Amino acid sequence: MTELKTVELKAPYLIFLGDETVPAYAKTGAGIAHWRPELCMGQISLAGGTVDLGLEKLSLQQASEKGAKTLIIGTSVVGGGIPDSWIELLSQALEQGMDIAAGVHTKLNDIEKLKVVSEKTGQRLIDVRTPPMNLPVGTGKKRSGKRLLTVGTDCALGKKYTALAIDQGLRARGIDSTFRATGQTGILISGSGMPIDAVVADFVSGAAEVLSPENDDNHWDVIEGQGSLHHPGFAAVSTGLLMGSQPDAFVVCTELGRETIKGWPDFKLPSIQAVIDRTVDIGKSVNTDIHCVGISVNSSSLEELEAQEQMQKLEKQYGLVVIDPIRFGAERLIEKLVAN
Repeated sequence: MTELKTVELKAPYLIFLGDETVPAYAKTGAGIAHWRPELCMGQISLAGGTVDLGLEKLSLQQASEKGAKTLIIGTSVVGGGIPDSWIELLSQALEQGMDIAAGVHTKLNDIEKLKVVSEKTGQRLIDVRTPPMNLPVGTGKKRSGKRLLTVGTDCALGKKYTALAIDQGLRARGIDSTFRATGQTGILISGSGMPIDAVVADFVSGAAEVLSPENDDNHWDVIEGQGSLHHPGFAAVSTGLLMGSQPDAFVVCTELGRETIKGWPDFKLPSIQAVIDRTVDIGKSVNTDIHCVGISVNSSSLEELEAQEQMQKLEKQYGLVVIDPIRFGAERLIEKLVAN
């Protein structure tokens, strides 16, 4: 039987942000800092980097002296590479006694200089974005248990945070629930999952079935969405994840104020209704009961009053519960799930 990707990291963590200036591309570091702050010692950047996670800014020497055990690469840019300009600092981190963990597409273990230093020091190179072997092709067969999938109008706008908040809220009510991570950040936060965008295309839906197996009838699997069904670059993985997840319920995630696909400025952000329609149209082929239970917004770019006004407008327009799980909590959506 194929098992999920699991990671065991030594804490505390030092989050490496490279020379990143765009917060959206530091979502891995931001996610770990938000959901596992007790494990994060600090952050480190290269010259020119301006992203701030609110953690203590440390040098490698300072972090080592304070007992940092793992340096986590906290950025994930389009293409998922590790620039040559990072290698010297990463090598020094190994020499300072830290493991290195990364979830980018470039494998740490494929970089010869890092491998040499790792073998010399005995420190680990941990590649999170490596799917398990022998994944099956999707079957489309109905599985027991309940499933919720977060879907999006775009990337990097709250699908993971929404799923984590819903799972947390369900468990707080004593409801059996499991967060199912599908990306490197979610796996680093939860300790297990499926790096779905690193799976060969033919096996994506099968990987999603492995991620969310049969369960008790009252158990919820809350599955982290990836990409967007309308995304010019990443729609393929979103489609495979939807088919394999077979969700009973889904939540549409969007960012208030975002007008175009991030990184693809010539593509207009799809409407929430377009996302609902496409998700139902594709999803009903494997689960005829699929339905939208709410909308989750990222309102961080707006003042609180304006955010609440925008959310009320969306509720009136779509007749669905609208939440911002980080700013205002997910309780109203969880109440709807429990009531159903």
